[in-house]
Amino acid sequence: MFDTLSDRLAATFKSLRGKGRLSEQDIDATCREIRIALLEADVALPAVRQFVAAVKQRSLGAEVSQALNPAQQVVKIVNEELISILGGQTRRIRFAKRPPTVIMLAGLQGSGKTTLAGKLGHWLKGQGHSPLLVAADLQRPNAVTQLQVVGERAGVAVFAPEPGNATGRTPTDGHSGDPIKVARDSLQHARDKMYDVVVVDTAGRLGIDAELMRQAADIRDAVGPDEILFVVDAMIGQDAVATAQAFLDGVGFDGVVLTKLDGDARGGAALSVAQMTGRQVMFASNGEKLDDFDVFHPDRMASRILGMGDVLSLIEQAERTFDAQQAEQMARKIMGGDQFTLDDFLSQMEQLRKLGSMQKILGMLPGMAEMRQQLNQIDEKEIDRVSAIIRSMTPAERQDPKILNGSRRARIARGSGVSVSAVNNLVERFFEAQKAMRTMTRGGIPGIPGFGPGGGRRMSAKQKATAQAARKKARSRSGNPVKRAAEEQAKAQRAAAGPVLPQLPEPGGDFELPDEFKKLLG
Repeated sequence: MFDTLSDRLAATFKSLRGKGRLSEQDIDATCREIRIALLEADVALPAVRQFVAAVKQRSLGAEVSQALNPAQQVVKIVNEELISILGGQTRRIRFAKRPPTVIMLAGLQGSGKTTLAGKLGHWLKGQGHSPLLVAADLQRPNAVTQLQVVGERAGVAVFAPEPGNATGRTPTDGHSGDPIKVARDSLQHARDKMYDVVVVDTAGRLGIDAELMRQAADIRDAVGPDEILFVVDAMIGQDAVATAQAFLDGVGFDGVVLTKLDGDARGGAALSVAQMTGRQVMFASNGEKLDDFDVFHPDRMASRILGMGDVLSLIEQAERTFDAQQAEQMARKIMGGDQFTLDDFLSQMEQLRKLGSMQKILGMLPGMAEMRQQLNQIDEKEIDRVSAIIRSMTPAERQDPKILNGSRRARIARGSGVSVSAVNNLVERFFEAQKAMRTMTRGGIPGIPGFGPGGGRRMSAKQKATAQAARKKARSRSGNPVKRAAEEQAKAQRAAAGPVLPQLPEPGGDFELPDEFKKLLG
């Protein structure tokens, strides 16, 4: 969603690199480009003015003019202001002291409230809670049925005593039921069945009207929610601000939930709604699966917008997905080199797939924003093809691919629907991976000095002589007591300072892998 904004900001900061000092004209030009980038991203004009004014004021101050690298200092300022406009600190749910905690969802029709209710219930269940979903949307056709289906997929109970509008016609005899009574009765049902969180799904409208506000306010008064979450479609741009303000005035809400963050819109809602309403974004939904939902972290979102990646979210997602014991067993196999089989390789691919698409995973890594075109060309079906090849093998062939002769490879190619060259390519890469694992197990990585025995390239006779002379000089002690004391003091200072670590390249900078690893990765 933020690709266009990220590209514009990256181009703006690139023009500042290499300048030892930034003039007022440089800062004015940078702020002008930032303003254009935000307006193109459909951010609300008042939010743009406030953001650019804060960046300009800080950039003209001492923190930039006296910095060793003023360009990086400007990036730091923009990052901090982005965090501020996105809400600052991460906002968590306020749970009631005496359960059940009541969470009411409000918003326009089509914003994704019902699906979000299932995602929120699934997330709460993963946090150790026992949630109950309440079907209080009795007007939209089949809304009750949809919530029941979503709740079943999420493994969360649903309270739906009324069928709602199942015909698509507006009922005139009140047969659809009373949503206020449903919401009120759900609290007693939750207490009887020991549910500690109640999520109330309310009805929406295609636009703001008096009936919508009245019904939402009545449900609010009936259940006394601990949290009212305003659900907004992130693809509607700065129009989300007007809708949010109308709900804030008519019903009131405590936090915002952004849906459809995986869309191709320009992201103005995410950068506007918190700033203009004073209510923080608490959750974000960025996909169709139940797991595509998480707490909204302003600092991590700002890092993504600036192309710095989101490693923390990737780590948390991996911790939720991978089994620790299975990962430890796999690590031992990998260290064994030959013990790592194609079955293990297939298992690792299946675990990796649970994290999401490869494009999404790689996009969380720092510096990948500059490789967006390459990421867009990733073929997600390649994993399916590799999986089909491995599954077409017999158990003996997976355990020992060395027995794969020509006829076996032809059979596997026919069974998996690929060419024989694709089978050969997979087997060759697997053997190279095993070879690299054995090399690392012995304590070294080819071509990388300092990585254990065998890790560096062979030294010439002249290099060996120079190294021996350096070691001899390091061991020698001066006969002058004053000089010897100074040497011992310097040695103690070096020991206290610890080892000197190599400086890593900046995100997006030039970094070259060893040739052996380039070959391994294909």
